[in-house]
Amino acid sequence: MRYLISAMLMIAGVIHLLPLSGMFGGEKLSALYGLSLDEPNIAILMRHRAILFGILGFFLIFAAFKPAYQPIAFIAGFASVLSFLWLAWSVGNYNAQIARVFSADIVALACLVIAASVYLFMQTRR
Repeated sequence: MRYLISAMLMIAGVIHLLPLSGMFGGEKLSALYGLSLDEPNIAILMRHRAILFGILGFFLIFAAFKPAYQPIAFIAGFASVLSFLWLAWSVGNYNAQIARVFSADIVALACLVIAASVYLFMQTRR
């Protein structure tokens, strides 16, 4: 069961690493999100967002191998995924690339739910 937690955290981590390529510039970000990022301030913010997702992705993968960090990884992962899903759902009318991100976050959410459920189950069995 411990390996299931690790596998689910790794999948969620990889999903969070996918936007990391956006830190290399507007062209990458445009491909990821289907947005024109000609305005430099938006490009800066989106590139910074890519780096933050990379940090979270690496942390989720790190926590997959360090059980002591798994509770905080669950909290951070759920905060990230649920906030994006809620924002996308509440605003609506997003493009195909954002819909792809939405779908990826549904997969990440499922992985986090499985991992956290198994983790809690294992804690109650001790």
